[in-house]
Amino acid sequence: MSAPSKSSYDVVIIGGAMMGSSTAWFLTDNPDFNGSVLVVEMDSSYAKSSTAHTNSCMRQQFSNKINVQISQFAAEFIKNLRGYMGGDTRVPELDIQNYGYMYLADNEGFADVLRSNQKVQLEAGAETQLLDANEIKARYPFYNVDDILLGSINLKDEGYWDGGTVFDWWRRSAKDRGVEYVTNRVAAIDVQGSKVQSVTLESGEVIACGQVVNASGPRAALTSKMAGINLPVEPRKRFTWIFSAEQPLDQDLPLTIDPSGVHVRQDGPKTYLAGSAPNPEDDIAVDPTDFNMDHSRWENHVWPIIASRIPQFEAIKVVTEWAGHYAYNTLDQNAVLGPHPELTNFIFLNGFSGHGLQQSPAMGRATAEWLTYGGYRSLDMSPFGFERILQGRAFEEKAII
Repeated sequence: MSAPSKSSYDVVIIGGAMMGSSTAWFLTDNPDFNGSVLVVEMDSSYAKSSTAHTNSCMRQQFSNKINVQISQFAAEFIKNLRGYMGGDTRVPELDIQNYGYMYLADNEGFADVLRSNQKVQLEAGAETQLLDANEIKARYPFYNVDDILLGSINLKDEGYWDGGTVFDWWRRSAKDRGVEYVTNRVAAIDVQGSKVQSVTLESGEVIACGQVVNASGPRAALTSKMAGINLPVEPRKRFTWIFSAEQPLDQDLPLTIDPSGVHVRQDGPKTYLAGSAPNPEDDIAVDPTDFNMDHSRWENHVWPIIASRIPQFEAIKVVTEWAGHYAYNTLDQNAVLGPHPELTNFIFLNGFSGHGLQQSPAMGRATAEWLTYGGYRSLDMSPFGFERILQGRAFEEKAII
């Protein structure tokens, strides 16, 4: 463990992975913020973080305009990373592999959802196309579409991007600009009246703070509990497999969301990535240290679905596999952002439920704006506020994976 250099900071960020580092960097990039920032991260290797287990994709295909806009900023940021980093020639120039997401509907109810979603997406500037089964087959002959009524795909700013590089540069640049990172754990949060006064580290130091940000990923509820707050965010397992095919496809495979919920996409020139939730009865909160795989999930569920949807994948071989954690918001699977209405200097940055990586640029920027101005300047993120949690009022988003 490492100890902070000071006993007081204007902002303490609990969690230094994608969200915490995005917020730290955007604070340093805001000319109106001149405070001190401490990032407390329990594992400086980030090996067990959601950031390290991400599938690193982004999409514009959401049903709510604000979620589309959040991903649009991510695309802009990624494609102009060097410019955002001040033109530093060490920063690589990144792009998005635009193979798109292919949503497949096998019933009229979901087809109507895709039609409704497309209207929202087009109004926000996305380029989503609806395809009937024949059109899907003409463009992507490898699919079995016998049971499919409609597909939805967008090939603009939708696909894979290098999240690891963005994370590395946020962290590196934030440190260069004066943000202090320590390898430690927050063991207690001292609340007096309507304010957090300090955090106590596992190594014993008591650190006074002006504002504290909960960027604890799947551990967010544990952090909130230390401040006396119940937050409906829990670690839930999601499984990923990388596989090779005896007969690789002769064109890029979109990130295909099968009606079963299994998804599969291009990963490399001759490898593919598949993802799945656990069995429904097993899709529950787990210990944040539990990364055990359910090997039967592949054999009994995922592989048969993939081989049925893409018959060319009948002969495939798993190359590697892993379990990661969604920071799963049990109310509505969307972010919880901004201040607690009573504990006003406790700021949420939680509950992304699998959308976190693609939302990290806009969410970090928004959190930095709130910390600096007491309000949002770029996008109005108030629909994600904690008040809806207290009221049990779900944020409606139909495009959840």
